[in-house]
Amino acid sequence: MRFPRSCGTLVHPTSFPSRYGMGDLGHEAREFIDFLEQTNQTIWQVLPLGPTGYGNSPYASYSAFAGNPYLISPDKLAEKGLLKESELKKAELPVTTTADYEASYEVKENLYRKAYERYLESESGEDAKKLKKFAKQNNYWLDDYTLFMACSIENGRKPWNLWNKGLAQRKKADLKSFAKKQSKEIDYYRWLQFEFFEQWYELKSYANEKGIRVIGDIPIFVDHNSADVWSNPSFFAVDKQGNRQLIAGVPPDYFSETGQLWGNPLYNWKELEKSGFSWWIERFRQMFELYDAIRVDHFRGFDEYWEVSAEEDTAINGRWVPAPGQKLFETIQKELGQLPIIAEDLGVMTPTVEKLRDDFNFPGMKIIQFAFDSDSTNSFLPHNYPQNCVTYSGTHDNDTSVGWYQAAPEIEKHRVREYTRSDGNEIEWELIRLGMLSVADQAIFPLQDFMGLDTDHRMNLPATVGNNWMWRYTPDMLQKVDGDRIRALIELGNRKVVHSEG
Repeated sequence: MRFPRSCGTLVHPTSFPSRYGMGDLGHEAREFIDFLEQTNQTIWQVLPLGPTGYGNSPYASYSAFAGNPYLISPDKLAEKGLLKESELKKAELPVTTTADYEASYEVKENLYRKAYERYLESESGEDAKKLKKFAKQNNYWLDDYTLFMACSIENGRKPWNLWNKGLAQRKKADLKSFAKKQSKEIDYYRWLQFEFFEQWYELKSYANEKGIRVIGDIPIFVDHNSADVWSNPSFFAVDKQGNRQLIAGVPPDYFSETGQLWGNPLYNWKELEKSGFSWWIERFRQMFELYDAIRVDHFRGFDEYWEVSAEEDTAINGRWVPAPGQKLFETIQKELGQLPIIAEDLGVMTPTVEKLRDDFNFPGMKIIQFAFDSDSTNSFLPHNYPQNCVTYSGTHDNDTSVGWYQAAPEIEKHRVREYTRSDGNEIEWELIRLGMLSVADQAIFPLQDFMGLDTDHRMNLPATVGNNWMWRYTPDMLQKVDGDRIRALIELGNRKVVHSEG
């Protein structure tokens, strides 16, 4: 589908300020949405919101359907009377530009347990009725997810294929016995999901009422150690014990001599097709409820994917295998109607991938930082854009524009200065200006670029583990953003969206 000419900001909720060590869905999220409204922006793009595992990556989640409970705002729970101000005060952590996940998880878990106990004391209240309704509406995935989480905790967070055989292979008697024994813990995880979704939908409504669309992100592959693979093993390339057989990655290229071995189990597309793509339909159905549009990560994988044996140590010895993308999206479209999808079509794209994207009129992505490593035919240069695309100065996987420019080869610096007719001293604003004035229907910029931040504030460095996903801003950093300059560029680029009443 085509999107209106508009612009917005990319920032994940974990990057918001908060007094609990990491950003959440509370008051600071609303302050950010107010900033978007005040600067005439109409898009907020986030990363995946699922529960994160090792490394805190939003792209490695325990579930493709569940929400990250640590994004639940304790302040919003206090507004319900489930927490006391003295308890919140005691849980406070320093407000810095780096998320302290470990400390945050500890203090938040303690607060959530207290809030849940108070919820149980008044379980006959309105929330109890809402929770029952929520559980019924989300029965496709919720029971499996809550059971999975209880099993995972019981087994020391080990991957599910290393649990005892009865639980790993979902023997009915073992599951029933465990669920009975751990019913209180399972109920707790169900309540956490209820609170997450209630807070998220409230926040999304707050944005929508101000004319702001929320763009989500759907990773094409799921984590092996997830409720999805555990509860639907026939849909994935795993053996009877749950061990991975075929895994995802990308082949060797200019950037990596051995390619990238992601490790996610590949899909058993034959079984998925036999089911009428039911799992994918439910996944997209929920995504379209959570967001106004979604960016589909690694879109190429729906046309063909790089298949590697799980026994391999690198991605060198793989092969390209066709995927039923055409059938899949036709089925989803028939079931769900219009598909507000953005295709992440970066990297080497083949004519068949481009055809799949264009057959459904999905806009692709254009990264301005990629535009200056060759000549004037470079497809990332704004003068070569199609109208139906989304332009970014960079994404969560790129350096900030300041950091990118500082580290760029001199020839690229020269090209960008020539192209922008500037001295490069405000490179972030030069790239923002290029995006704003381009023909691209949508222009989205990382918040770090509006703030003029350097490499120290980068969100993610692909193929590394340890210091990613940690960037946060402090309240004063948002206040210092030049809103007048953003508004002027929006006006100049004709990106101001006028909303009709009602």
